[in-house]
Amino acid sequence: MSGSSEWYEFDGTSVERPIWGGRANLEEQDLDSPLGFFQGLALRLYDEKAAKWSIYWGTAADGLTTIPVVGSFTASGVGEFFSHEEYESKNIIVRFLWSHESIDRCRWEQAFSVDGGTTWESNWTMDFRRIARTGSSKRADEGSDC
Repeated sequence: MSGSSEWYEFDGTSVERPIWGGRANLEEQDLDSPLGFFQGLALRLYDEKAAKWSIYWGTAADGLTTIPVVGSFTASGVGEFFSHEEYESKNIIVRFLWSHESIDRCRWEQAFSVDGGTTWESNWTMDFRRIARTGSSKRADEGSDC
């Protein structure tokens, strides 16, 4: 929320595990950032009745999870997920945006809004590239495979 245009670029690995027949997903990340190595974990749970995913994020550093962002994928594979949180004493909206480039590539972006979603400031993006295939990865809502 600083308006900065400075970005850190770094590599990491992510291991995705579908569970419950694709109605949930566990992602483990090892990230080697300029600010130090850290491990992240995302738990994604699908609510069939609401046709929505809830995404929880946490790190090994504190063992806590964030408030979940909740949303869904469109038929074209784009996913939007939102939560209302407090950040540095400001009420904000958090948005995760997943875009599907191909079966083996996708992009994730996190952005914050302090004006109710009129404007967004992106503060983290990740470009994913599949390096090994281990079978089918069909999602419960038939959204993005990446």
